[in-house]
Amino acid sequence: MRIRLHSSIADIPEDQWNALVLNGYPFMRHEFLLAMEAHGCVGAHAGWIPRHIAVYGDGDRLAGAMPLYEKHNSWGEFVFDHAWADAYHRAGLKYYPKLVNAIPFTPATGQRLLLPEEQTAAICTRLLDGARQVMRRGDFSGIHSLFLGERDFGLLSTPETLLRIDCQFHWHNQGYRSFDEFLATLKPKKRKNIRQERRRVSDAGVRLRRLDGHSASEGDWRDFTRLYHGIYDRKYGAPAFNLAFFLDVAARMQDQVVLVLAEQDGDTVAGALMFCDDHTLYGRHWGTDRYVDCLHFEACYYQGIDVCIERGLMRFDPGAQGEHKLARGFMPTETRSLHWIAQDPFRPAIANFVDREQRGVRGYMAAAEAHSPYQLTGVT
Repeated sequence: MRIRLHSSIADIPEDQWNALVLNGYPFMRHEFLLAMEAHGCVGAHAGWIPRHIAVYGDGDRLAGAMPLYEKHNSWGEFVFDHAWADAYHRAGLKYYPKLVNAIPFTPATGQRLLLPEEQTAAICTRLLDGARQVMRRGDFSGIHSLFLGERDFGLLSTPETLLRIDCQFHWHNQGYRSFDEFLATLKPKKRKNIRQERRRVSDAGVRLRRLDGHSASEGDWRDFTRLYHGIYDRKYGAPAFNLAFFLDVAARMQDQVVLVLAEQDGDTVAGALMFCDDHTLYGRHWGTDRYVDCLHFEACYYQGIDVCIERGLMRFDPGAQGEHKLARGFMPTETRSLHWIAQDPFRPAIANFVDREQRGVRGYMAAAEAHSPYQLTGVT
């Protein structure tokens, strides 16, 4: 087996890459990662420089891969390590560049290694050897694998790695046949509040359209991009994605795209973009240019729950943060990232930090669990 370093995913055959993607996980698909590279969403200007590791077997066929990026900032990771970077700086050491095994700008738990069903452990070892070679040659401070799915977490966990956890709020489908059946499992007050929120949106004269890559027009994507960029303009931030990216993934991942657009008085006033795989719906981006009471909840949460029920998807991951989701049926869910730190003097301090952080996060999750919106017994 041979290890190669690729500065673009375009150098790796799409069919061979996608053959190793589990359950159609959308953010690991070749089309998604290539669209980010092709349309300037990643690169040196964004601080995400592709350094993908690939292992090739007989016949020069892809046997495994690790999407890897050289990072010169911590933007778009959602696992916050600014305090670590500051500590390095105060000690006269360099924290950047570092290597990040993640999907840029995407805090969605899932696959981070492409591996075959056979020789999984051996090829994983080769990928890690390759990543560590890159780290040593480039004088990187460490390797960080973010938002790991269960399989890859097990493969990458070693005594040398440091675990960071965080809390997101996910919705779980218990085989519901309708939104009302889901509501029936909630405590009466929570059920009433959700019905009132949905009614406020309809009473405001808002009409919602749910589209996919087949049905959304270029005009729809222009509207969504305008609304999505508008959120960042008002918050003095920089949007990661652009119209060309959205058009590309919509055309090439048609069945995995869910676009919700809200119209009021003939204008498109809000939009929410989601992606799905075989089991999960992922809420990703939101935009609006006017305030409509409860419209964010309707477009980003309740429409997604409807999609999960209609398609039989088992989980809805609506994105990072937001304990307000708890009252709407989303329960605390642990996310995990692993960190391999090259600088030995900092390992004990960082290990102490992540140990205290884990206790804090798990305490927060226990407190959130105690405020579950679900009924303990029966349906009222």
